Amino acid sequence: MAYVVTENCIRCKYTDCVDVCPVDCFYEGPNMLVIHPDECIDCGLCEPECPVKAILHEDELSNEQLPFVEINEEMSEVWPNINAVKPAPADAKAWENVPGKIQYLEK
Repeated sequence: MAYVVTENCIRCKYTDCVDVCPVDCFYEGPNMLVIHPDECIDCGLCEPECPVKAILHEDELSNEQLPFVEINEEMSEVWPNINAVKPAPADAKAWENVPGKIQYLEK
């Protein structure tokens, strides 16, 4: 896996990243996106597009963010593929930069 969607995406679920992905490796859950590790080509186009900086290269993950490697792997096998931009949730702004959002992850 090259890039990982982390906790900052939870309840924000901005889809700007989806629009630039050349291989459509994003998958959409109820309140966040994930990247399929076998489909990501490590191009890095998605990382700067995320307005909440939720996408990080696997080498940049802190210890607290390491569980998101498994979450991305697991949920990309279950959730449907997303390849077009969608509107963010109505309350996305209110959830930006809120710590401890993993408790709100809906699988």
